[in-house]
Amino acid sequence: MAKEMGVDAEYIKEIERARRSLRALISSKNCAPIMLRLAWHDAGTYDAKTKTGGPNGSIRNDVELQHGANNGLKIAVDLCEEIKANHPKITYADLYQLAGVVAVEVTGGPTIDFVPGRKDSMVSPEEGRLPDANKGASHLRDVFCRMGLSDRDIVALSGGHTLGKAHKDRSGFEGPWTREPLKFDNSYFVELLKGNSEGLLKLPTDTVLVDDPEFRKYVEIYANDEEAFFKDYAASHKKLSELGFTPPSSCSKLINNSTALAQSAVGVAVAAAVVIFSYFFEINRRAK
Repeated sequence: MAKEMGVDAEYIKEIERARRSLRALISSKNCAPIMLRLAWHDAGTYDAKTKTGGPNGSIRNDVELQHGANNGLKIAVDLCEEIKANHPKITYADLYQLAGVVAVEVTGGPTIDFVPGRKDSMVSPEEGRLPDANKGASHLRDVFCRMGLSDRDIVALSGGHTLGKAHKDRSGFEGPWTREPLKFDNSYFVELLKGNSEGLLKLPTDTVLVDDPEFRKYVEIYANDEEAFFKDYAASHKKLSELGFTPPSSCSKLINNSTALAQSAVGVAVAAAVVIFSYFFEINRRAK
């Protein structure tokens, strides 16, 4: 059963405090790649037909952590416990998705819109819902279509492999996808189009992005235009992080009110600066 929770002004403030804590943790431990993987794997079990799985924090359950695709993710779950202990009001579901958003941002990636309010669940889906790196295009489409995502989403989200590297003891593969595995940029796509690059990893699910014509057109766009990649990645990441999640109506109002207050404060500050500047300008003009 999902645990009911409400989103009020205090919860929004706690989310922002947790965001700052995550920035510090991820920066100090260089753990952005595994935090991003945690967010993806918690969300990526969603089934649009049965409305099961998805970003509900169930990945913390031992049975789900033991799924083959989740090898090594206990490291990220344990790291998040440090944040959870200091911000107990936040659900695990929100915490894991917020960690993924922050992981992208602190490594130079796009800003991803984050709306809190996800409910925690203790029910884990059956094993086998996440992508298998040894399979091809039809498998990728089956997995992502089950979630309700598109070809564009598949390629944009694959670009997240610009962060991190594979570990043989976790996946059977070894090595990074890019030359700077702690920098979020479009180099994953640049390297894909180069073909085999010494020292860099190419999984079957990577090479299929170049071999399949529909996938390849997005690879070429993103390799040539980092801003286009960032824009699409941010949109696809947000969709993934909200699969099966309907934000509380009160949450949007609170976020909009917070934004309005922030903009109002900026407006007051600008107006004050203009008045001060005008005052000194007039003083100087009279002195001449």
